[in-house]
Amino acid sequence: MALFNKHYHPAGTSPGTLTKARAADAAPLRIRLIDYDANELSILDDISVENCGPYLQSPTVTWIHVQGRPTEAALRELGRAFSLHSLALEDVLNIGQRPKVEPFPDQLFIVVSLAMIVDDYVEVHQVSLFVGKDYVISFCEADFAPFESIVKRLQAVGGRMRTRGADYLMYGLLDAVIDSGFPLLETIGLQLEQLEEQVLDSADRDSLEEIHVMRRELILLRRNLWPQREVINSLLRDDTEIIRKDTHLYLRDCYDHTIQIIDLLETYRDMAGSLLEIYLSSVSNRMNDVMRVLTVIATIFMPLTFIAGVYGMNFDRSAGPLSMPELGQPLGYLSVWIVMIAIAIGMVVFFRSRKWF
Repeated sequence: MALFNKHYHPAGTSPGTLTKARAADAAPLRIRLIDYDANELSILDDISVENCGPYLQSPTVTWIHVQGRPTEAALRELGRAFSLHSLALEDVLNIGQRPKVEPFPDQLFIVVSLAMIVDDYVEVHQVSLFVGKDYVISFCEADFAPFESIVKRLQAVGGRMRTRGADYLMYGLLDAVIDSGFPLLETIGLQLEQLEEQVLDSADRDSLEEIHVMRRELILLRRNLWPQREVINSLLRDDTEIIRKDTHLYLRDCYDHTIQIIDLLETYRDMAGSLLEIYLSSVSNRMNDVMRVLTVIATIFMPLTFIAGVYGMNFDRSAGPLSMPELGQPLGYLSVWIVMIAIAIGMVVFFRSRKWF
């Protein structure tokens, strides 16, 4: 069963200030730069911040991806080099932000949640995007693998992405982040089916714990993925020069994907809730079966206990003719056993005929 692994960073600082990241939270930074137009494509790995400046000044489209969790000093350096607003940098540093869109004079700041499975664990990473007229700067501490499809599309000469601007690149990144939720939810759906079979076969404590873990996963996923619909909707409604009108068509496709993911999340939340009800019903039915069997056994032994109690009384048979005359019979002991066994068999047959067990 996959477990949820969500990284949050404590907030609560003054607005407009950067919170110093703890040393354990900082991760090595890697900067990948991709510069392209319809005719040329340049991919530079592990490039320095200083070497990114000339590409940002060029008329080509520039994508700068910062991988890792930056420290306060590193983020300030990136902010000065790329002209990023301090309020947005605070949200980049303090991960765990709710998906949102923040417009600034010359750029858009977008926060979305990247959900994926890593080593059988569900992880949600924050992806921060700064979108300008001809550049996109992205921050994500996770591996670059979810964005490899964007690089392959850029490497296709004559492809649609190579001939369009930074807004289309922004759409591609958002689409990759949103679509990463589909394989994750497919895995969760398979786990729910297996858990349902497990609960129906044997509703034990382990099943109950897995149900609670699954419900918690789905609640946290909903909290992180649901607001992404509002992000896409805001991009569609806002009238900004950064996003061209012809890109709205593709953003609407992104919006449809967010609706599909929300529908799947709600379906799986209902399934997880139903599993809890099935578990409780199974436990109750099992308890009823046990109580029914015990009741039948106790009922069968009631007349037998009565007979054994009567003949266990210590009366002197020589005291009178009515003082337990059966004790003097040669086959009295055997007769009592035959009567008791006949009563037990008769009661079992009667209970069976009434389908009481």
